Amino acid sequence: MVSGGPYGLEDIIGNAGYLRALLLIVIIPLVWSLPTSLMIGELASSIPDEGGFYVWVRRAMGRFWGFQEAWLSLAASIFDMALYPVTFVLYLSHLPYVGPILTSGYRGMLWKLAVVIGCALWNMRGAKAVGQSSVVLFCILFAPFLVLVVVGLWKWHGHGSGAIMQPVTAPDIATAISVCMWNYMGWDNASTVAQEVDDPQRNYPRAMLGSAGLVALTYMLPVLAVGLAGLAAGQFNSEANGGTGSWAVAAGVIVGPVIGLGVVLGGMINGVGMFNPLMMSYTRLPIAMAEDGLMPKIFLRVNKYAVPWVSVLFCATIWALALGLSFEKLISIDLVLYGSSLLLEFIALIVLRRREPHLTRPFRVPGGMVGAAAVGVGPALLIAYAIYAARDEQILSINALLFAALVGVGGVLVYAVVALFQRRTASGS
Repeated sequence: MVSGGPYGLEDIIGNAGYLRALLLIVIIPLVWSLPTSLMIGELASSIPDEGGFYVWVRRAMGRFWGFQEAWLSLAASIFDMALYPVTFVLYLSHLPYVGPILTSGYRGMLWKLAVVIGCALWNMRGAKAVGQSSVVLFCILFAPFLVLVVVGLWKWHGHGSGAIMQPVTAPDIATAISVCMWNYMGWDNASTVAQEVDDPQRNYPRAMLGSAGLVALTYMLPVLAVGLAGLAAGQFNSEANGGTGSWAVAAGVIVGPVIGLGVVLGGMINGVGMFNPLMMSYTRLPIAMAEDGLMPKIFLRVNKYAVPWVSVLFCATIWALALGLSFEKLISIDLVLYGSSLLLEFIALIVLRRREPHLTRPFRVPGGMVGAAAVGVGPALLIAYAIYAARDEQILSINALLFAALVGVGGVLVYAVVALFQRRTASGS
């Protein structure tokens, strides 16, 4: 749910150069991923309920804020989930000879829809099927990068710094930071399936903290190896070489066409492998809200694998609406909406510490109340920066920040309508 390997790092290298990219890959998780994983570790282990972060915010601050948390998360998911079919098609277009033909015109949109439909059918088999397949897919997609790392370091032979110190001609640090944040976000998504996880009190903190370091390592090694092998960072520039999808070109130059093809296929697997577990995560939100009367009861329907199939079909439909947007635009609005929902989770951590001091917490953010408050400072600063960086972006001919504000206002209005309907229903009965 957080990482599908180095795919997606291309825009960081192309916009910042190798040295800055490596610094971002090391620093961002310390300021962004580690604090978030600490927060998720405490809340998921103390309140391991289906619905995850929605339940935490509702319990801490009431139904209104719980609804806003779910609303912002589902709104962000429209843009986040569209990124993975887009990645699938971008890598498919790099298939030798046939790629451009298969993805040109309407065919690209058909492939994106195929990813959405295929993963919806996959999710109908349940959480265990999705989780086990995700591990297998990650091993397959990362295998070509292991070869790339070994060959890149072998070609380097310890002589000089390769292209590590070479700057890019037109750096765009804001885009590089935003893309790096996106590559490290999503830790809270695993919380929504808490009741489908064995021993969540023990396993959530271990999973959060262990995977934070593992993700950083899987990002750092390929970037370092390719830079030391001497491949210019400009090869990853979105203007010069297609941006996302450039790993295939890099692998072809350093290792050869066979590994280049393996990276292309791995990129396609990445699109499916990320979309599939995230679909499992987001589709548990409507069922948790329906249990609270904040969505229609039809969302409570499940199949024999305990999968909320109505929610799966509903979410798949709304995600298909954003498939036509570009990679960069999707990341900008995704970060703004996701960041807003994440801030509510950090606030819930503080409020629950104060309101429920005796709540059993198998894992605690260290430092007492001060530590619980301080852990959200780094993510808050990065979210503020992402909002500032998106100030000139346009979504559907609307400024991205104005668009995000309209989404937030929409959540307030929808809640008011739902609350009014519930009051009238209660008085009528």
